[in-house]
Amino acid sequence: MRSFTLKLYFVTLIVSGFWGMPHGKAMTNDVKHKTSEQKVFKAGAATANITPFLGGALIGNWNDPSSTEVHDELHVRCLILDDGTTKLVFVVADVLGLHQDLTDAAIRLISERMDIPSSNIIISAIHTHSAVSAMGRGEKRRSWDYNSTFDPYQEFVIHRIADVVQLAANHLEPAQIGWGSVAVPEHVFVRRWKMKKPVINPFGEYDKVVMNPGHSNSNKLAPAAVPDPDVSFISVKSTEGRHIALFANYSLHYVGGTLKGHISADYFAVFCDRIQELLDAGRQDPPFVGIMSNGTSGDINNINFGGSPEKNVPYAKMKYVGRDVAQKVFEASGSIAYHDWVPLKAKQKEVTLKVRKPDEKMVERAKIILARPDSIKSLHSLEKTYAARTLNQLKKPDQVSIRLHVFGIGDLGVASIPFEVFAETGLEVKAKSPFKQTFVVGLADGYWGYLPTPAQHELGGYETWLSTNNVELKASEKIVSELLKQFSLIKTK
Repeated sequence: MRSFTLKLYFVTLIVSGFWGMPHGKAMTNDVKHKTSEQKVFKAGAATANITPFLGGALIGNWNDPSSTEVHDELHVRCLILDDGTTKLVFVVADVLGLHQDLTDAAIRLISERMDIPSSNIIISAIHTHSAVSAMGRGEKRRSWDYNSTFDPYQEFVIHRIADVVQLAANHLEPAQIGWGSVAVPEHVFVRRWKMKKPVINPFGEYDKVVMNPGHSNSNKLAPAAVPDPDVSFISVKSTEGRHIALFANYSLHYVGGTLKGHISADYFAVFCDRIQELLDAGRQDPPFVGIMSNGTSGDINNINFGGSPEKNVPYAKMKYVGRDVAQKVFEASGSIAYHDWVPLKAKQKEVTLKVRKPDEKMVERAKIILARPDSIKSLHSLEKTYAARTLNQLKKPDQVSIRLHVFGIGDLGVASIPFEVFAETGLEVKAKSPFKQTFVVGLADGYWGYLPTPAQHELGGYETWLSTNNVELKASEKIVSELLKQFSLIKTK
C-alpha cells in the first residue's frame, strides 16, 4: 500500500512538472507564441461598373454638356484589410462627389450584409469632371436637401458601392501588406495666383488671388501656396506573392482634356490600368485592383502658369500623367517592406461647423442683379450665377455635422475629409501626425464644397466665394485639430 502511494506521489510530481504552477510562466509564453502564430492578416479587393446611361449632364464645367460617348468606363473600387479582429474598408468612386446622405445609404446596405461599423468605412470620390452627377440633378446637388428621394443613378451608385464591398469581402485571403510614398512633383501646380493688382469678383468685391489666371496674364505675381508632391500608396499581395491591390493617393485635382460629351475617369483610371500592367497582374482570379484616390488638391491642378502654355490632343495629357505616376509608384513599391500582420484601428468623429450665410447687403445686391435685364453689362461674368447661389445659401441649415475618419494601419495613418481640401491642410496633417507616414483622402463621406485655410480666405478667389465655400472661415483649423486628436487616440492604444 505504501509502495502504491509513493508511486502515485511521483506520478503527480511528473504531471505537475509539465502542467502545474512551477512551469506556468513558460506555458503562458508558449500559448502567446501559438496565439501570435494564429494571427492571419487578410486583404480583398474588387471593382464594380457605375457607368451611367448616355444623355445625362456631365458636371464639373459651367455648361454641363450631355454625355454622348464613353471614353472609359466608370467604376467603384474597393480594398478591404482584415487583421483578424478589425476590418478597414476603402471605397473610391469615379464621380465628382458624393453627398453624405448617399454614403449613409450605402453604409446601411453594407451593414445589412456585413458586420462592418461605419467608423471603419471610407467612401470617397475621385472628382472627375467627366461624369454625371451622383449628388442629384441640376441645382439639387447644391441644395443639401436630404429629405428627398434619390434619383435612379444615385440608387444605382448606392447599390454598387454595397456590392463592391461585398465582392471585396468575398475575395479576402491571407496577405502581406506594405506601404510607402514617392515624390512626383512634376504634375502638381498651385492654380491660385496672387495678383499685382486686386481683381473684382462676382460679389462686387476685390480679390488678391485669381484661380487659373492664364499664361499671358501680366497681372499675376506668384502662386499663393505650395503643392503636396508625394504619392502615398498601400500595396497588398497574397502570401504566395500574387498582387491583390495597390491603393494610391495623389493631391492632383484632375487633368482633363477630354472631348465634349465624353465620360471618363480621367488620369485616375489611367493609373489603375497602368499599375496593373507594370505589376504583371492581368488576367488574375480574383482580379487585381488598382485604386487612385484624390488627396488634398482643392487648390492644385496640372497647369503650370509659370511656364509656357501646352498644346495637347484630347486625352494625351491625362494618359501621360497617369502612366508616369504609375511608373514612379511601381519603382518605389519594389523597395517597401511587407508585413505578415499589422494591427488595424479606426475612429470616426463628427464635427459641427457653422454654415456661411450672406448678410443683408449681399442679399439685396443679389436681388437687384437677378432683376436686372441682360442688356446691362455685368461687372463679372459670373455675377448672376453667384447672385442666385447667394439667395440659395439662405435655404441651407445654420450648421452641419461633417464626418471625419482616421485609420491606423501599423505605422501608417490615414485620414479622410469631406471637402475639396487645400494642399497646405494635407501637408499640416502629415507633418503633425503621430504616425511615421500619413496621407489624407479628400472628398470622402460627403461633399461640402471647398475648404480654404483662414489665410487663403484673406486672399479671396474662387475657392473662397460664398457657396463655393460653405462653412465657417476657421473650419480647416477645427478639422486638423480634431484629426490629430483622433490620431493620438488610435496611436496610443
